Amino acid sequence: MNAVLLSLHVLAAIVAIGPICVATSMFPAEARRALDGRNENAATRLAVLGRISRVYAALGIAVPVLGMMTAASMGVLSQAWLIVSMGLTLVAALVLAFVVLPRQQSLLAEVTAQSETGSGAGVGVRQKIGRLAMATGVFNLLWAAVTVLMIVRPGSTTGV
Repeated sequence: MNAVLLSLHVLAAIVAIGPICVATSMFPAEARRALDGRNENAATRLAVLGRISRVYAALGIAVPVLGMMTAASMGVLSQAWLIVSMGLTLVAALVLAFVVLPRQQSLLAEVTAQSETGSGAGVGVRQKIGRLAMATGVFNLLWAAVTVLMIVRPGSTTGV
């Protein structure tokens, strides 16, 4: 049963978290292109990236759920590497839910309004894009740290 749960957990992480990391990372650059008018369908692509981020964020809930089930079945819920990983996963989820996704929606609305009116982007919009890029980087670094902890498992009694 452990092997099945672990396999489902890893598959969910690859299938759900991977697209979130890619889509959120592409969003700021695509927003810049949309504002610069370098691509006539950049606003549409921006909307698609935002939707990918939201849909896969919802699917990503399976990752910690399956992870907790796996850890419980392996009897490692109290190990430090797992507790730290769960904490980092929670922080990553909070950054995604309360920083990245809302900023994406806000920027999408501003880019759409700008493309409809033909007005240029102000400095404030470019600063918002920079802050989104930073938050996205933090989100991705948190997931990288979780991945390393899941592989290395420092102090684990189960071996690697």
